[in-house]
Amino acid sequence: MSAVPTVRCEAVVDLAAIRHNLRAVRGLVPARVRVMAVVKADGYGHGAVAVAEAAQHAGADMLGVATLGEALDLHRAGIGGRIACWLWVPADTDLAATVAAGVEIGISSREHLAAVRRVAALRPSSRGGGVAVHLKLDSGLGRNGVGPAEFSAFAAAVLEAQRAGEIRVVGVMSHLASADVPGDDSVGEQQRTFEAAVRELAQLGISADRHLANTAGTISHPELHHDMVRIGIGLYGFDPLGGAGPPAAPALRPAMTLRASVALTKRVPAGHGVSYGLTYRTGQETTLALIPLGYADGIPRAASGRAEVLVAGRRRRIAGRVAMDQFVVDCGDDPVAVGDEVLLFGPGGHGEPTATEWATACGTIDYEIVTRIGARVPRRWVGRQTDRTAQPAEGIG
Repeated sequence: MSAVPTVRCEAVVDLAAIRHNLRAVRGLVPARVRVMAVVKADGYGHGAVAVAEAAQHAGADMLGVATLGEALDLHRAGIGGRIACWLWVPADTDLAATVAAGVEIGISSREHLAAVRRVAALRPSSRGGGVAVHLKLDSGLGRNGVGPAEFSAFAAAVLEAQRAGEIRVVGVMSHLASADVPGDDSVGEQQRTFEAAVRELAQLGISADRHLANTAGTISHPELHHDMVRIGIGLYGFDPLGGAGPPAAPALRPAMTLRASVALTKRVPAGHGVSYGLTYRTGQETTLALIPLGYADGIPRAASGRAEVLVAGRRRRIAGRVAMDQFVVDCGDDPVAVGDEVLLFGPGGHGEPTATEWATACGTIDYEIVTRIGARVPRRWVGRQTDRTAQPAEGIG
């Protein structure tokens, strides 16, 4: 194992864990079912391009993002294969460029359809076959997508556009509200609404890959696998079911370790206040260690006095409030020095907290903990795939 580099902070992303997680979830679905790796929000904070490459190497059939800009970023980085996106506004100026890049576009309303048709009308006649689109249905989540009341009119407009050669329906999709809640009745209700829409499309002669299941749905509802599943949070090593899934649920490996270096230490007397508001005072003479990460880096202010980090061989709770650029831990009489490694969260193999533990401490979900880590925190990717072997996940612990 190589020496751990001394840095202000960094997020170390183990791409071998990404590949493991993709393969572990793929093992739950029949061979005929395609797998979409969701790399939106810069790969949930892990780095979209690096994660996309790892997922494709592990057998992902296509990639999914939210916005047009995210799709274009992948294309411009040289990521090939199928890419889909589904969250945009009809007046988005990136639409034409995204279509020209061959990205598959999610259509959530008649207004979105009209925008795609306008772009399609401007394409050279040599680009036959129409714009590849996924029809986004609201089957009960109440967010993005065409609702049941307007679906028939929407389907008729889709048929008209497809007959005109302007679009080519390659997918029909929806999103589950509560697949991570064991036994929730809404899952079956959404499935029935989704299948009714698919039947209506089939009666019009429109058929395409059906995809409804997210990570939780893929793990706990095999009846929802359809033609494709979308793997989001599971790709990054987090269990959306919190261990409440079926016995066959895969063992996932968290891919991100957030680490920093102690920037300053000082001995202070008993009763010394720490950080804004002086919400923490030392109980005795002690050593304080300054950690150069704060809410500008994505550390939740809600972690103040709640979340723990691993420093000098022990877990220590954040003392006082998280500030914009820094927070403090109370190390007592334990030896701690400037430059010592601090593990905020990671897989847990070195005794450090996990992002899930941080989420519990902050009253949120692990999705938010990893996704909010900001651009000011450098990413370092380990475990890259080579022709025959992968690099070890060096530099952690």
